[in-house]
Amino acid sequence: MSHPREEIEETIARYIAVREEIDAGNGTWTDLLQFFTDDIVYIDPAWGRVEGIDNVRTFMVDSMAGLDDWTFPIEFTAIEGDDVVVKWTEVIPKPDGTSATQSAFSRLIYAGDGKFSYEEDLLNMVHVLDDIANSGWKPTGPMNMPPKHPNRDVSIPTKG
Repeated sequence: MSHPREEIEETIARYIAVREEIDAGNGTWTDLLQFFTDDIVYIDPAWGRVEGIDNVRTFMVDSMAGLDDWTFPIEFTAIEGDDVVVKWTEVIPKPDGTSATQSAFSRLIYAGDGKFSYEEDLLNMVHVLDDIANSGWKPTGPMNMPPKHPNRDVSIPTKG
């Protein structure tokens, strides 16, 4: 049974507001942890499956290191039951003042009480790596590489 749509809409509005603050330089990606359950499953296209709030915190810090000048504006959201789709873009600034932009989506599953239990981010990493290689972009600081063999399990945990 789905949660009330109004509850999901209110939560996603707060989630978007926090993401906009992060893009504006007024926060960090760990500010989003307030929207995740303790047993969150987070799927990243480069880093793979990350389970549990503490591991997601570490992932957010590690994966976003050196990317302080990137932004991730949201274009729209869609809600169907407890499923939320967030359409966003990844914007990488180029030295010439233009930017490289990639299309991306996130699927979130609402768990109630203002929290999501699952997030799966989808974007074409080949295009992202090509943009990095060809744009002239330089990291804002030290970067971390994703694991060589990330867990590619995208299954949604079942609640027992």
